[in-house]
Amino acid sequence: MASTCRFICRQCRGFGTATALRSLRERGLLKAVTAEDMSEVDNQFKQGVPAVYAGFDPTANSLHVGNLVTIMALAHFQRAGLQAIALVGGATGLVGDPSGRFSERKPLDASTVAANTDGIAAVLRRVLDASRYEPVVPTSHQTLPVEVINNLDWWGTMSAIDFVRTVGSQFRVSSMLHKESVKTRLDSPEGISFTEFSYQIFQAHDFLHLRQHRNCFVQVGGSDQWGNITAGCDLIRKVTGAHAYGVTVPLLTTSSGEKFGKSAGNAIWLDGVRTSAYQLYQFFLNTTDDTVGNLLRFLTFLPVSQIRQIELEHSKDPELRNAQRVLATEVTRIVHGPSAVTRVIRASDVLFGGSMEGLSAQDILEIFNDAPHVSLPADRILGCPVTQLAVDAKTCKSKNEARRLIQQGGISLNGTRIGSIEQLVQPTDIIDNQLLVLRTGKKSFTLIRLQASS
Repeated sequence: MASTCRFICRQCRGFGTATALRSLRERGLLKAVTAEDMSEVDNQFKQGVPAVYAGFDPTANSLHVGNLVTIMALAHFQRAGLQAIALVGGATGLVGDPSGRFSERKPLDASTVAANTDGIAAVLRRVLDASRYEPVVPTSHQTLPVEVINNLDWWGTMSAIDFVRTVGSQFRVSSMLHKESVKTRLDSPEGISFTEFSYQIFQAHDFLHLRQHRNCFVQVGGSDQWGNITAGCDLIRKVTGAHAYGVTVPLLTTSSGEKFGKSAGNAIWLDGVRTSAYQLYQFFLNTTDDTVGNLLRFLTFLPVSQIRQIELEHSKDPELRNAQRVLATEVTRIVHGPSAVTRVIRASDVLFGGSMEGLSAQDILEIFNDAPHVSLPADRILGCPVTQLAVDAKTCKSKNEARRLIQQGGISLNGTRIGSIEQLVQPTDIIDNQLLVLRTGKKSFTLIRLQASS
């Protein structure tokens, strides 16, 4: 009895699909839904916690910003009390999804898919765990940790004969041919292989498996996944007689309408190695005024009322780019955590003359990734007059020019202005015994690295 009361109370405090759908709708994140009323799902709180899932195929070793919309939608259900399941397609990644494509995917070998699966799983755990600790939550509850699972766990042990007999028999080719992803490919010069044609069977059966074994009632995905999602709902109804629900979200596009993704060549990765936290922050800092409002709704947990106020203030002084700063800060916090936000804001300050104290060599390399780099032997750096260093680094044509700039306050070392034309480079000036940054003028930076001894 106590358990039942606890779940009913949780529902009364704002838990459930109604809360999640309301949040998605007011943010413009709800593209389509198979049924507006999901009270059947919310009634499950009387017995336990119903689950919602989204799938991600490991076509690369990281997810990118385009995937973040689906992750955020999953997080809204997570924050509304449902158990979030992030399914990484160790099996479906070997098949290939034809959705949104006009040509066959290049097949990946099993070892690459396995490595990609590990990389994507790490990203999902980090981002969805971060969403649990966001200060802006619809209720005062503690959400459940995300479960990251791999569909290779059940597909990997199934034989081809079992697949055809027990899974394939549940589908009708005529219905499969009417799916938009299939029709598009059939109309293309290349057509579609049986491998990719069968993808919808795999995804639909994943939903059935999770419905039967994980109490999963809802699947979330991008709008290009509608056909695959509805196939899963139909399969569950056919096999079990029970209902299942699908929710799709808009695809994230650039201001010109281009889809974010690997194939478009503009992927901004959620893995810090492929796209650093600083690069992610700068990417969103450069968001155009006409898209920043939508991105604040899509990619942050800020209340919509607060976002409207940010938009209003931004419209009065757009040159301050305050809306972009909020967006960049919030997305970086969700993807990489609060400490990363502190680092990237400091890094941005450095570019405008702020101190570099406390920054590591790696931080500096990320900040000045696009700045000119030079390597010099240690004996041409340590104890060297700054005027000579400026010449050797090719930031000044002569020592006379360097002296003049110093006298005008126009040269700094690691963010500290050089006050004397006699100043020498000290060992303490070398960041992590690797490099230093020389600035001439207002924004001309040169990264000087100590050359390894031969």
